[in-house]
Amino acid sequence: MQQLFGLDGRVAVVTGASSGLGDRFARVLHGAGATVVVAARRAERLEALAADLGGRVVVVPADLTVAADRERLIEEAFDVAGRIDVLVNNAGYGVPSPAESESIDRFEQTMDINVTAPFHLAQLAGRHMLAAGSGSIVNIASVLGLAASAPIKEVSYCASKGAVVNLTRQLGCEWGRKGVRVNAIAPGWFPSEMTQAEMFDDEGGQSFIVRNTPMGRAGELAELDGALLYLAGDASTYVTGHILAVDGGWLAR
Repeated sequence: MQQLFGLDGRVAVVTGASSGLGDRFARVLHGAGATVVVAARRAERLEALAADLGGRVVVVPADLTVAADRERLIEEAFDVAGRIDVLVNNAGYGVPSPAESESIDRFEQTMDINVTAPFHLAQLAGRHMLAAGSGSIVNIASVLGLAASAPIKEVSYCASKGAVVNLTRQLGCEWGRKGVRVNAIAPGWFPSEMTQAEMFDDEGGQSFIVRNTPMGRAGELAELDGALLYLAGDASTYVTGHILAVDGGWLAR
């Protein structure tokens, strides 16, 4: 089991690691033995995470909407051990808005963070992985990239996560023969900074989740651990271009 799910000696990059899912992903990969390179804009939170975990953590404050910051992140990650084994494209953004009133600026900002940044990081890290003949990229998509969010109005977020889904499939196919696997996790409703106020602090939001999820509840962060370790490590060596939904049955309705 350690051989299948362990990550001893490997280098993993996690974006959006200053809170929520990203913080959890960094902890899980670190617990599996990886050296973890954590990136986000809030440096103080990354430093607190590194102090909590102890060794094998590299902090790289970065604004992932800036190409130069993305390039610096991958350069610093590669410098750690001359390799990058895992990239978790977790950083994301979304603000509810009716389609008819969504501003072009906000739509473009959402696409920049949720699509352009993951592609560029996958491209940059992928070059190192392709040269090494191995690597695993795990994109964090969403069930809202596979189904509409209605009645919640999330046009730009849905469009961006749909793009992540097919980006994952395309990269998985292009790089499959070269030893680099590209997959995605599509979470259902989990607590995060982005969902807390509207869905978890709001009684109506909580009722919506319970009523529409076949398992009758939201997910707990720990319930993503297995999916992450499966896709990041050797347990999934024959899996690429796959979208793994962890959603309590949301998409099965």
